[in-house]
Amino acid sequence: MFCIIPGLYILAALTLSKYMDDLAELARLLDILGNRNRRRIIELLRQKPCFVTEISETLMISPKAVIEHLQLMEREDILACQIDDRRRKYYFLANDILVDVSLRNMHVEAAEGKIREKEAANERTRQEMAMLAKMVQAHDRLTENLEQLNHDIDTKLADLARNHKDLFESERELSVAIALSHEPLTPAELKEATGLSDDELGPVLGRFEKSGLVTRTKNRITL
Repeated sequence: MFCIIPGLYILAALTLSKYMDDLAELARLLDILGNRNRRRIIELLRQKPCFVTEISETLMISPKAVIEHLQLMEREDILACQIDDRRRKYYFLANDILVDVSLRNMHVEAAEGKIREKEAANERTRQEMAMLAKMVQAHDRLTENLEQLNHDIDTKLADLARNHKDLFESERELSVAIALSHEPLTPAELKEATGLSDDELGPVLGRFEKSGLVTRTKNRITL
């Protein structure tokens, strides 16, 4: 005769519900971490709080894309933000993400199977180590090139500030030029990317438009 003990049935139902909730949470986190640039942003914010322009310049990602990633992670309570004295919005990690994945072999039928599996695992390890070495070497080359490019960008910014003092009176003008160098932005996106208020941004864009440095097309500002 088959019967169900009520207490055990309720416990099993609660356990299954928690298991399903854990799977949903894991799937959500994996979806967030599946994007390389979001992982890079999280890693950068582990070091210190940053604002949009700082993230964009450090990771070489367009301000618009940075804003989209930050807004998504802010909705998921991974990031939070605060406004400093200059009314710039700084982002920081509210809840860090750590995913620990472990695999266990529950049963091996015979000793020979264990040996073959160990040899196969060792071979996979050797292949993965070789691939890791190639990736690290490629990373080193890219880092070297990126450092040179960052140096060239800094040099060009210094030249602009020195040779065109009538247009670049402060860091505000440079931050606008850097943001628009990535791609055309709407006024709202430019305001978010630079951390400037409407009163600060308006005169800068006015001087840039008067000098022919920027144009407006369909509510987008193009350098």
